[in-house]
Amino acid sequence: MFRPRIPANPLPTGIVTPLVQPTTTADIAPHHTADTAACNHHHVPAPVPAPSSTLRLTPASLAVVVAGGAGAVLAVGTVLVSMLLAIAISAASVAVCAVVLRSLLNGQRRQR
Repeated sequence: MFRPRIPANPLPTGIVTPLVQPTTTADIAPHHTADTAACNHHHVPAPVPAPSSTLRLTPASLAVVVAGGAGAVLAVGTVLVSMLLAIAISAASVAVCAVVLRSLLNGQRRQR
């Protein structure tokens, strides 16, 4: 009851996927186990399936991606410019307040 039950695969697929993928394949040499048999008829090579991770862009989808990227750049630029403008306005108002306070304090010192 308390022992873990590991399910058994009744029909093994024969496909073994390694846990760690090799990062470089420069030092791995191809290993051929069977020699090709010499025969007198023509063999058609098997079609190579396209990798499923490739991304195919049509001209319309490429235009959408470019327009989306340009829109994102414009949106981020607008936000950054508005933040810079807010900082500039705040700095100018602080500078004006500092000049007014300085003139008020200098005016009080002269009246004494």
